[in-house]
Amino acid sequence: MTLQDEINERSSEVNSESYSMSIGELSNLYKDKEMDIHPEFQRFYRWSDLQKTKLIESILLGIPIPPIFVSQRPDGVWDVVDGLQRLSTIFQFMDILIDEKKEKVKPLILEGTKYLPSLKGKMWDDPSQPDKSFNPSQKLFIKRSKIHVNIILKESSESTKYELFQRLNTGGSPLSAQELRNCILVMEKGSMYTWLKDLVQDENFKNVTSLTDKALLEKYDMELLLRFVVFRKADVSKLGGLGDLSDFLTDRMLDIARDKNFDFETEEKAFKSTFKLLNESIGSNSFRRYDVSREKFLGGFLVSAFELVALGIGYNYDPMTNLNFNIDNKIKEIWGMPEFINSSGSGSNVGSRLPKIVPLGREIFKFKGV
Repeated sequence: MTLQDEINERSSEVNSESYSMSIGELSNLYKDKEMDIHPEFQRFYRWSDLQKTKLIESILLGIPIPPIFVSQRPDGVWDVVDGLQRLSTIFQFMDILIDEKKEKVKPLILEGTKYLPSLKGKMWDDPSQPDKSFNPSQKLFIKRSKIHVNIILKESSESTKYELFQRLNTGGSPLSAQELRNCILVMEKGSMYTWLKDLVQDENFKNVTSLTDKALLEKYDMELLLRFVVFRKADVSKLGGLGDLSDFLTDRMLDIARDKNFDFETEEKAFKSTFKLLNESIGSNSFRRYDVSREKFLGGFLVSAFELVALGIGYNYDPMTNLNFNIDNKIKEIWGMPEFINSSGSGSNVGSRLPKIVPLGREIFKFKGV
């Protein structure tokens, strides 16, 4: 297939149109529930009040706002793919923003800026302090201000929305790979996102992984859980062509979300059993490096140890409840195994590591009886 053939094939998967809409029109769509900005996303975006104020300032000064992208669902509702923070800020300022608990978000109080210092303390409407409210002319100006809207029509390929979301929210975005993945999952299957979010609160899991505050802020705990679910029973013969791990996790996550027969109950049992076994036997040393010569655990969390130990135990967890299986000693032993050390060094990459480590972990933690 030539380059032009590939361009023609892929471009046919995207059907779109675009036009400018006033903020007033967009706010009416939002209030009428004809546009979904996914309130669950609000926790992923970390704009300060000053950043929010600067957006309102730009509108007042007539500075063009970057276009937003929406995807039209089969029911006609628009899913906001890019522009979530901009629209959330505008709707919060207009005092119409609703959070995921269906409660109104506290209205935005503006800060003073370099060009408009008198914005300090201003609100859309404050009946108790009229001098702090925008006047009718200012409100009308904002409502009539235009934002360009790009619409991905429902006839487009199913994957187009998520591909676009990733591309537009990568790079300058403060979101981590898993935060982006969480946003995608909310759009696809909110109940699975809630399942993951609740499961990472498991005390055994938190004690065993002992992640840093930064890792937790970037939702690395949810990525580890997703890796556990994706790779625990994965066909090892297909891991050789893994490619980019982030893309693979996103694709597999969506496959699971769309699989009506996926057994969430079994996966939850495997997850909780695995980390209960680890916490009760070795605790926070589970995924740290063991220095054989000094007979002590050193350093912090290592993802290669997680891939070997957690996935190995997760694959074999059922019979391992037998008290004769010494997990502590098994974990210490792996740090003397050349086949693990050679696959987990700093020069290894996940594409070459997982095809070796996953089957090795399954074999090491296979229960062979007394």
